[in-house]
Amino acid sequence: MNPHRSVPPGPGERPSPSALPGEHDVQDVFRDEEEEPAPPPAAPRRRITWRKLVLMPAALAVVLALTYLWITNVHLDSIAKNSLTGGNVQLRWWQHVKLTAISTFWVLIIAVPLGIALTRRRLRRGAPLVTALANVGQATPAIGLLALLVIWLGIGPSTAIIGMVIYAVLPVFSNTVAGLRAIEPNLVEASRGIGMSAMGTLTKVELPLAVPLILAGVRTALVLNVGTATLATFVGGGGLGDLITSGIQTQRMPVLVLGSVLTVVLALLVDWLASLVEVALTPRGLEVGA
Repeated sequence: MNPHRSVPPGPGERPSPSALPGEHDVQDVFRDEEEEPAPPPAAPRRRITWRKLVLMPAALAVVLALTYLWITNVHLDSIAKNSLTGGNVQLRWWQHVKLTAISTFWVLIIAVPLGIALTRRRLRRGAPLVTALANVGQATPAIGLLALLVIWLGIGPSTAIIGMVIYAVLPVFSNTVAGLRAIEPNLVEASRGIGMSAMGTLTKVELPLAVPLILAGVRTALVLNVGTATLATFVGGGGLGDLITSGIQTQRMPVLVLGSVLTVVLALLVDWLASLVEVALTPRGLEVGA
């Protein structure tokens, strides 16, 4: 038995001189701090708010409703009725959507793999040349580009799609290259250092980090394609441009207004949908303020 072991004082007894003043208080303080429970983790911030989901579709629905009320109450002669009845408006709308979707699909198929390939070490020297060619494609006026393609390929929807792809490939290609080049080289070296293959590094490290810039380029290409598709009417591609040109040529304001409003609504709707996809696919660690 240790003779020097301190014994707590009994009732009415003075504390042992071996206990320093404030020793028990300090121990109690540290005990309280250790036993204090950790605060619960904060709930993750919602990526897509109800305003982002509701405001734009509601505004577009109001615009369409007002346009419909105006069209149904305005006087239409036989020429205007021929342009707006018989399912012609729905047909032109669907043609415009197909032109936009198909051209954007081919833009992604061409621009993203090409941008990835030209950021690899062996093909990096070819990036300036391809970028210059893509710049020429977008710098050329769209109507002039379509006219040149008509001389080469003839009239038809395929000619319009090829022209739209050439015109919209630059944003996706340049953003893919910029997104991959902006990645910190140490991250790539670290992934290779832990045994990841080149393909694994690309798919699990580089592409997820470059996703925000790539999606921004896709969003820009979508809006460009909606606008360029209105010129497909000059090469026999159809679309809402048929309504716009018909309204101009026949001087029928309702036909012109309806074609223009539907084009604007489609562009805003596509941009809204692309923004939702952009937010959903962006990794949480890359969000601003995450």
